[in-house]
Amino acid sequence: MRTQTQIPQKAFSADSGFIHSYQQLVRKTVIPYQYSVLCDEAEGAEKSHVVQNFINAAKALKGEDSGDGFYGMVFQDSDAAKWLEACAYSLALFPDGELERTADRLIEKIADAQDQDGYLNTRFTICDREKRWTNLLEAHELYCAGHMMEAACAYYEATGKDRLLNVMLKNAEHIYKIFITDGHEGFPGHPEVELALLKMYKTTGSKHCLELAEHFINVRGTDPDYYKKESLRRDWSVWGNDPGDGVYQQSAVPVRKLDTAGGHAVRAVYLYTAMADLAAETDDKELLEACERLWESITLRQMYVTGAIGSTACGEAFSVDYDLPNDTAYAETCASIGLMFFASKMLESTVDGKYADVMEQAFYNTVLAGIALDGKSFFYVNPLECVPGISGVTAIRFHTLTQRPGWYACACCPPNAARLISSLGKYAYGENPDVAFCHMFVQGTVSFSNGLTVRCETEYPYGFDIRYRIGGSGRLAVRIPGWSKKTSLSVNGTQREIVLDRGYAYLKVSDGDEILIRLDKAPRFVYASSRVPGLSGRACICRGPLVYCFEGVDNNGDVLSLSLKSGGTVSVLDKENELGGAVRLSADAFRITQQDRDGHFPLYSSVPPLKEACSAIAVPYYTWCNRGENQMRVWLPVE
Repeated sequence: MRTQTQIPQKAFSADSGFIHSYQQLVRKTVIPYQYSVLCDEAEGAEKSHVVQNFINAAKALKGEDSGDGFYGMVFQDSDAAKWLEACAYSLALFPDGELERTADRLIEKIADAQDQDGYLNTRFTICDREKRWTNLLEAHELYCAGHMMEAACAYYEATGKDRLLNVMLKNAEHIYKIFITDGHEGFPGHPEVELALLKMYKTTGSKHCLELAEHFINVRGTDPDYYKKESLRRDWSVWGNDPGDGVYQQSAVPVRKLDTAGGHAVRAVYLYTAMADLAAETDDKELLEACERLWESITLRQMYVTGAIGSTACGEAFSVDYDLPNDTAYAETCASIGLMFFASKMLESTVDGKYADVMEQAFYNTVLAGIALDGKSFFYVNPLECVPGISGVTAIRFHTLTQRPGWYACACCPPNAARLISSLGKYAYGENPDVAFCHMFVQGTVSFSNGLTVRCETEYPYGFDIRYRIGGSGRLAVRIPGWSKKTSLSVNGTQREIVLDRGYAYLKVSDGDEILIRLDKAPRFVYASSRVPGLSGRACICRGPLVYCFEGVDNNGDVLSLSLKSGGTVSVLDKENELGGAVRLSADAFRITQQDRDGHFPLYSSVPPLKEACSAIAVPYYTWCNRGENQMRVWLPVE
């Protein structure tokens, strides 16, 4: 059963603060730029053809010449869906008639591309119509449907317009007929539609959507050889996926028997999100226990300090416990977004600060790192160490780029980040009839369904005072982060003892109350388990929720020669205007000044290197790579 749920989209509003500035960036820059990409109008960006695909599909349905046909990845439709979802969240925050009209026009193009039976997918409408539903392993038909369902729910909630929602209800009924009524075997190769169907159920009340979500979750892995059998029935492939790799496809065992996160990281956390949501919806304790095991597998043994997951480029996947290489990390932006989804749904069954801690960790580090400070370029991959001339060059590091591209042929991450940033209020605040929950510290005003209103004022993540001004009366639960070792709480100026229940302080509040929470603002060293290869004897520096990194541009062009002084101090420096107001840190450190006493730099030497004391300058990880190509490291040796 659910202990609390996300707040509605329109329940949160903000007019200032760190998150507001990012949401304005998405509104003013990211959304318009991404739409220009979808329309193939963005100068210098890879061709997308997304909007034209819908136009061409509509022509094909009318028996007309479909123009230049279909172009792009088999899941190209999902870029439009995520863009629309980001629009919806932005419109809920900042009503914009022009943007809404642009979205409405795109929705009409999508509606025109829907077949009479409800099928909606431009790839298999423009070409290969006879191949529909014959390649669940690779064709992403259900994945695309899921993203469009999410967009439909969000747009309806933001605008009250049900055009896209009705399109996707018709599509859901088509899928229901294929997989339930007609008994088509199989389950999605890329999980996503499961979580979307649950959103459709909660938005529309359609029992068929709930039944479909249950079906796809319950049948997954019951026949580990399904994709092998499917591949034998066809003579074509999209990209040659191995139908026997059940771990990659999340299909090796039934979901309730899962105990270790493995395979494609995004597929994994999308599936786990749906599992956690269904467990809460149906009070399925066995399914929730599986989710809890998977959560521990990820966060205790397979997660980077930045909240990134998926350590290997081979399959964009989890590998094995404690395998967390820094310079070859895959750490896809979408995977950390999916981890936030998973955390939020786990919070709905069990209010425990450990879930919100990770949600915050992933957001302020990997998710924000996935988008440049100007909103015009993006990272798909988020390594924790980058060296120009090696990163992006050698075969095993070809994926770790030293500059953010403007777009990608596989463009899942940019619109995913846009929709998450615009909807952050839903993750930051939750509610049940009795309690208002503050999971993350996001400045703005929240109107809870029980009549309580809360105004949060804070300069977080760089300021550590959080002030809540209360309207109405009720109970408020505020998460105290696990990293904050020194925390104080006062109500109307009177100090209160902090009593925590699974990381939350529960307070009775009345109209006019003012609550002030002061979190630990001191920088801190973080050390990794000795089980993680390559991190023994190293440390990174964090402050609040932010992981810091060292860039060459701040450190004489070279971070590879730096080491941190054991027991040294870390000082807080001024804000850096060129990094959007980020606060820098200065750490006591040493620098290798030359390789040997003769001033030579041989590859190896028996002569100890010379070192001198210095200050190492660190910036928040999310800001790296905004000042040109240079070295970057999160973890430094300690001596």
